[in-house]
Amino acid sequence: MKLSIEQPRLISEIETIAGFSDAESPAVTRVVFTANDLKARAWLTGRCQEAGLEVRNDAIGNIFARWVGSERSAPAIGTGSHIDAIPNAGKYDGVVGVLGGLEAIRALQRSKFKPRHSIELLVFTSEEPTRFGIGCLGSRLLSGVLSPEAAAILTDKDSETVDAVRRRAGFSGELCNVRLPVDYYKAFVELHIEQGPLLERERIPLGIVTRIAAPASLCIIIEGGGGHAGGVLMPDRRDALCAASEIILAVEKAARDTGAIDTVATVGICEVFPGAVNSIPSRVRLSLDIRDTNLSRRNEVLRAIERAAQNVAGKRSVGIESQPINADAPADCASRVKEALSDACGEHHVPFLSMVSRAYHDSLFMSHVTATGMLFIPCREGFSHRPDEYASPEDIARGALVLAEALAKLAA
Repeated sequence: MKLSIEQPRLISEIETIAGFSDAESPAVTRVVFTANDLKARAWLTGRCQEAGLEVRNDAIGNIFARWVGSERSAPAIGTGSHIDAIPNAGKYDGVVGVLGGLEAIRALQRSKFKPRHSIELLVFTSEEPTRFGIGCLGSRLLSGVLSPEAAAILTDKDSETVDAVRRRAGFSGELCNVRLPVDYYKAFVELHIEQGPLLERERIPLGIVTRIAAPASLCIIIEGGGGHAGGVLMPDRRDALCAASEIILAVEKAARDTGAIDTVATVGICEVFPGAVNSIPSRVRLSLDIRDTNLSRRNEVLRAIERAAQNVAGKRSVGIESQPINADAPADCASRVKEALSDACGEHHVPFLSMVSRAYHDSLFMSHVTATGMLFIPCREGFSHRPDEYASPEDIARGALVLAEALAKLAA
């Protein structure tokens, strides 16, 4: 079997899908179920059909494009990622795994490979938490980690529910049918940019992921006392933003104090009410993201943040409420998938680095239902979620080639 990647076509397709955006190039903004997201889905469906793949959508909008194997009823081999993009993002996050996965299938077709197990490209809905406040919506439902009832009532900033938005977008089935049947997949492997600097720094062309970090997300709401910026004396103040600033620093300290490089904590949103320069902030809402590859260590960070918040509440006479959003467990990648990827690297004489994924992906949730692995390619300076995100054509093609080889090994 002689495999080859049509690099110019693959890069051209990445550029094309980047054009379905609410932001001007080089930035990409493509939020789930918006007009540009639906246009990108339609364009991608056309490319899958051109490749002779059987395409279907489920009720949440996950796209399945299957190259049917000789044993149609056998569990399939899955690959894929997502195409939604946060505001002001780049063009490679998720898309490399989708279009690279499609090109891997086409490469196998051109090589005359005959799969015993079907090979299926899976495009996940709403990997990014931009619209509904929770990431990996499609894969959470596929794996059963999120219940259909809980998913249906999630809302966006306009207070529209998932159920209403996805039905308006044309996905009208029942969410209770999204969860995958037992043994639907034999294995799943996701190609992705690293979103970190290690591969580029070490000058190693590929990374095989051994473990995927998991997030805990929560909101902290601080209720203080407002008033006129000139009329309330400093000893009488219950400034919610000053309290929030102490909590933000406590979040950073809690992560640093573990001493572990894999522990990270971020306060990504700080909403201040009423938001006037001459008015003392009376309420602040913080959105937190805490991640680690070690579950107990991450949970200790959460406890440390809670203790710090309560200390701030007592010291500053403010009310503090924590609202958990999700708390997922880290995942180990499956030996059989790691072996297929390492053997594929050997077949094509490509060095690789065994590494953890500090970002989480849909593969985290796919690991609940099948043997799962990830393949990383370098991205320049580790930049991601920004317009200057970049992966070279050569690295993208190399990742697609090794992915194709691994899919063949898993599907034979």
